[in-house]
Amino acid sequence: MNDSIQDTNSHGVHEDGKLYVVDSINDLNKLNLCPAGSQQLFPLEVKIPDLGTNSGNGSRSLFFLGLLIVLIVSLALVFFVIFLIIQTGTRMDDVSRRLTAEGKDIDDLKKINNMIVQRLDQLDSEQN
Repeated sequence: MNDSIQDTNSHGVHEDGKLYVVDSINDLNKLNLCPAGSQQLFPLEVKIPDLGTNSGNGSRSLFFLGLLIVLIVSLALVFFVIFLIIQTGTRMDDVSRRLTAEGKDIDDLKKINNMIVQRLDQLDSEQN
C-alpha cells in the first residue's frame, strides 16, 4: 500500500514538473509575442542593445558600400576611356586612308597640271 502512495506521489511530482515547464514555456512565449511596452520584466539595458557598438559596424558597412560604388564607377570610366581610344584609333585610320587617297589624287592633279602647262608652253612657243 505504501508503494502505491509513493507511486502516486512520484507521479504527481512528475506531473507538477511538467506543468511547471509548460508554464515557463508559456511565460517565455508571452514575453516574445507581447508588444514591447506591455511587459517590463527585464531592465531596458537588456532589452535594447547598445547602439554604440552597432554604429561602428553601420559606418563600416557604409564605408564599404561607398568604396564599392566608387570602384564600380571608376571601372565604368576606365571601360569608357578604352572605348573612346578604340573609336579614336578607328577614326584616325579612316582619316589616314582618306588623306592617302587624296594625296594620290593631288599628285595626279599636279601631274595633269604640269602636262597642261607644258602643252600650253609648247603652243605659246609655236605661236611666237
